[in-house]
Amino acid sequence: MTVIADHAPGPVLAIVERYEGAVNYLYPLLLNMSHKHRVLRDAMLTALFEQYRLFYDAAKSSQVSRAYVADAGLAHIKGLLRFMADPARKLVSRRQYEVASVHLAETGAMLGGWIRHAQKR
Repeated sequence: MTVIADHAPGPVLAIVERYEGAVNYLYPLLLNMSHKHRVLRDAMLTALFEQYRLFYDAAKSSQVSRAYVADAGLAHIKGLLRFMADPARKLVSRRQYEVASVHLAETGAMLGGWIRHAQKR
């Protein structure tokens, strides 16, 4: 169930490496967001960093339900991102939304494969 990448200094899940691409892209955008929107920014940052724990909890457990919780966390992040990109708010540009969505979709695809594999057991 766990896939470990060999080029990292410690044991890192491949899905976490993929997810880090999204975090590395979104983090500077969130830090530069106006302080008027700090509640949303803080909610997004909390969700982004909480997702790491959800991935590792799912990897350590053989329960499919933990993978579903990680999937729900990813859906929450996507929802917050959609909210930030809404034309009424424009906290992130359309292009930034698209790039971040691609990163999150790749992570979601890996997680979907992980869930399908766990269900077959």
